[in-house]
Amino acid sequence: MTPPTADDGRHPAAAVLCGLGTAQGDLVVFNAEIAERLGVGDDWISTRTGIIERRRVDAGTSTADLAVRAGAAALKSSGDDAVDVVILATATPDHRMPGTAPEAAARLGLCGIPAFDITAACTGLPYALQVAKGFIADGAARRALVIAVDRLSHLTDPDDRATAALFGDGAAALVMRCGHRGEPGAVGPVILGADGRHADALVVPHGQFMRMRGREVFQHAVTRMSQAAEEAAAAAGWRLGDVDRFVPHQANARITEAVGRRLRLDGGRVLDDISRLGNTSAASILFALAHAVSDDHLRPGHRVLLAAFGAGLTWGATTLTWPDVPCVADLPDRSHRLEAAR
Repeated sequence: MTPPTADDGRHPAAAVLCGLGTAQGDLVVFNAEIAERLGVGDDWISTRTGIIERRRVDAGTSTADLAVRAGAAALKSSGDDAVDVVILATATPDHRMPGTAPEAAARLGLCGIPAFDITAACTGLPYALQVAKGFIADGAARRALVIAVDRLSHLTDPDDRATAALFGDGAAALVMRCGHRGEPGAVGPVILGADGRHADALVVPHGQFMRMRGREVFQHAVTRMSQAAEEAAAAAGWRLGDVDRFVPHQANARITEAVGRRLRLDGGRVLDDISRLGNTSAASILFALAHAVSDDHLRPGHRVLLAAFGAGLTWGATTLTWPDVPCVADLPDRSHRLEAAR
């Protein structure tokens, strides 16, 4: 197949966002339940993280279950059920082998096409976007389904003050189509990086819960997301003053604030969505985008800068001008509250 080229005929096809879908966990966990177990007050959690509640899934809900729900929602948003590749970003696959993507693709009726997992923890989205761009640029795919999904609550020690309150479960997905670099929704240059010298700062040892050195992760997250965001904006030919919405990985409200401050972006341009869902890992940026669309805080034509940071250590950033794309949210029929709001 021959992909379209940019107007000057010299550039490869762009990957253009044409569908967005989300699927959140069914269980609502408020701070009170976690605070009581940790022996702290509710405000101890909210002031340190910005989180009020998080969505989680029960033990019977798999990563593939969430991925299928989000993938179906994104396909519905795009108006077309056909894609040529499925790329699934997750740090919590259902099995060590095989990957989760082939099962999710089959359940979506997408058999016979490439379907595979990538692991870059909370940086999974920009890594997956770069892979999707490659498939589309060289003509191997005209449409790609990118799913970001994690169930990190199942790897979290409920007695660990550093991590017990942070993580939620959920999935979000994008459909990318072949298009032109200058059109709304075209993903700009993707900046990626990794530094394995600090891998033990955020790690899940085999058969154990997650362990994190919080202060060290905070410092790396602020530095790396800020640098990647600046590089992505420059690569797109933007000044930071051109950015209408900055969407960092929703790890912690303090990190979001610190990165926004370093980039000299005022609060109105920085999307902070962590209070509703907690840290949903690779899916967090897409949840923030979806909620901003729903709240009319993100509109077609806005220049959007994305940045992520995660275990590895890994980081990434990219840009796009927001297109006129509806978000389809696959919401549970009934949310089970584990603790009444206080």
